[in-house]
Amino acid sequence: MRLVIQRVRYASVKVDSRVVGAIEKGLLVLLGIGQEETEQDIDWLVKKLVQLRIFNDAEGKMNLSIQEVGGDILVVSQFTLYADCKKGNRPSFTRSAAPAVAIPLYHQFLQKLRSNFSGKVETGEFGAMMQVELLNDGPVTIILDSKNPQF
Repeated sequence: MRLVIQRVRYASVKVDSRVVGAIEKGLLVLLGIGQEETEQDIDWLVKKLVQLRIFNDAEGKMNLSIQEVGGDILVVSQFTLYADCKKGNRPSFTRSAAPAVAIPLYHQFLQKLRSNFSGKVETGEFGAMMQVELLNDGPVTIILDSKNPQF
């Protein structure tokens, strides 16, 4: 499972010109689900996400978590995080989980996040064509991969 985490001043996601999720200060999380994900992957990523100290303290040092600054989280599913670009110029997405596998894991991730995070959790719409708007703060962008934790 992969997360691309962006510290934002605001973020929103639209489907068919209709806002389905929006936050002010917080984290925009792009969530990619691969074929071999487990509950342990979800547990590790949720814990890491809510404890990640990427917000500035009074001295301007990245030392505070999303919990400590009272921010919110917007989660957007994105199967393209598992793009394989080794051959040719058109990415292959065969390493992404099929919807029958990915949808339950997506909902499980959201459930665990909501039970381990005190702020608001907004979402996009799984499988929909979405437009994401954000103002990256910093910019700060972090990538987490449950199968490659040092990434």
